[in-house]
Amino acid sequence: MIPSALRLLARAIPIAVMLTVTACTDGSPAAAPSSTSSPSSPAAGPRQTPTAQAPAAPSDRNTAMTIRLTVDGHAVDATLNGSAAARDFAALLPLTLDLSDFHGKERVADLPRRLDTSGAPDAAEGRAGDLAYYAPWGNLAIYYRDGGSRDAGLVVLGHLADGATERFATADRVTIEAVS
Repeated sequence: MIPSALRLLARAIPIAVMLTVTACTDGSPAAAPSSTSSPSSPAAGPRQTPTAQAPAAPSDRNTAMTIRLTVDGHAVDATLNGSAAARDFAALLPLTLDLSDFHGKERVADLPRRLDTSGAPDAAEGRAGDLAYYAPWGNLAIYYRDGGSRDAGLVVLGHLADGATERFATADRVTIEAVS
């Protein structure tokens, strides 16, 4: 019984993050009449109004979130997409991570835990400026050059602002925080 409750909680946390981001970017009241959330706990009752907004989120592009990466005292903005993995990554912020080079194309860092990759494509190609999650290793990748091939388990989380990729070619540490 406890493992099923943990699975339910693990599913609820990314949804709560998505709703928080949606609530911050959507000024209109919820249009859905009521929530169809699971009656798993009495604590879910007060959250029914925000949960009613969930059907309005099929366009993940509306739930984009701006984050700031600081490298060597320089701030670089990036935009996370609305994927489950990006929302789960946003829930970890703020983070300070040690970076190391990987194949002369990306800087990588271990994350404190694995991210939810539900609904993610099987493979993606890393491009300069991409923030990505490599599910097989559980790490963050910041591409400063194009990856060159599709990698199974690579999930693109978002993209750095134009012209910011060169800062990451030699970066050893990054601080990442939510902006909006």
